[in-house]
Amino acid sequence: MDAMEAIFSRRSVRRYADKPVPEELVQKLLAAAMNAPSARNQQPWQFVAIDDRDMLHEIGEINPNAKMAQRAPLVILVCGDPGLEITEGYWVVDCAAAVENMLLAAHALGLGAVWTGVYPRQGRMDGLRRLVGLPEGIMPHSLVVVGYPAEQPSPQDRYLPERVRRNRW
Repeated sequence: MDAMEAIFSRRSVRRYADKPVPEELVQKLLAAAMNAPSARNQQPWQFVAIDDRDMLHEIGEINPNAKMAQRAPLVILVCGDPGLEITEGYWVVDCAAAVENMLLAAHALGLGAVWTGVYPRQGRMDGLRRLVGLPEGIMPHSLVVVGYPAEQPSPQDRYLPERVRRNRW
């Protein structure tokens, strides 16, 4: 699958087959995330791969937008590490780029995934910090719920020419 096909055919998948994601694919997802661009190449991210069934159930309780985690084989918690920043404040954007790379990689590998927000919702951040035992200073950013798709959402044309200006507003 080429990059343009991946971008235009990727959809958020919220239902998964009862099948684990092999470690080889987990590593490919994480490698794709770590190849995202970042401000001044600072790469201020950390990741927690979660496949413990009890933890997956609790994730769905902590983040109401991640209820599908309770039936998924894998969740990856993307975290920012401000201690790795060269340019303060960009960890949020850098982690978002890592998430997008991971979503596209999941799709290209035949997996389904959905991005659910954590930062800046304090309750979600605190709950996930406690659940996975994040060290002080590590900031929970996003949850990426992953599995083999049990649904195939249709691609959509989302191009809106009325939101494009050239040179000036």
